[in-house]
Amino acid sequence: MTLDATIAANLAAIRSRIADAARRAGRRPEDVRLVAVSKTFGPDHVRAAWAASQRDFGENKVQEALQKLEATADIEIRWHLIGHLQSNKARKAATAFAAIHSVDSMDLLRRIDEAAVEQQASPDVLIQVDLAGEETKHGVPEADVASIVQAALSCRAARLCGLMLLPPWFDDAEQARPYFARLRRLRDRLVADGVPAAHLADLSMGMSHDFEVAIQEGATLVRIGTAIFGKRTVRT
Repeated sequence: MTLDATIAANLAAIRSRIADAARRAGRRPEDVRLVAVSKTFGPDHVRAAWAASQRDFGENKVQEALQKLEATADIEIRWHLIGHLQSNKARKAATAFAAIHSVDSMDLLRRIDEAAVEQQASPDVLIQVDLAGEETKHGVPEADVASIVQAALSCRAARLCGLMLLPPWFDDAEQARPYFARLRRLRDRLVADGVPAAHLADLSMGMSHDFEVAIQEGATLVRIGTAIFGKRTVRT
């Protein structure tokens, strides 16, 4: 099969699984958005997915993403930053990405908003929540989420739209379910405490190996790469 045909077939299979998982959970399939994670894959892979009607793409690194943005500037894509964002790259990210899923500090939030104001951008932002305390991962501790959410509501240009989670890796997706459920319950508590529901509408959680469980627990954005583009080659 050609690259275009392979990616189109993979996307069709993933979309079918997303729809099935949503229906089993009593949800509408259209309420779950697929973000195709194109990190380490070139513009040819992005174009192949775009030709199969994919419009949301996720990248981990700002510099790699900027190169792809330039190489695909002739097609309409909604780019998501899903990897850790260093503060010194906030200015570039604020205009390059429609959504930044990995806001994990007050300082980073402030820098994104200031850059967005200066450059007349309005990125969606999601607060990355740390529910496992893994040293190798980033995120806001659960106890501090309410304060950063309140700060995000006061942003002048960036728009808070939800929470993001990167749980520990488990071979058995069911073991990730408690983390997905905790993020949903945290969101629900924040809304009950007065945060406008529209600003916490999105839950970004679930990847190729566990997205169906995440959807059952309320995910609205699933970040899927390997199941669409194949295994990545580790760059040294």
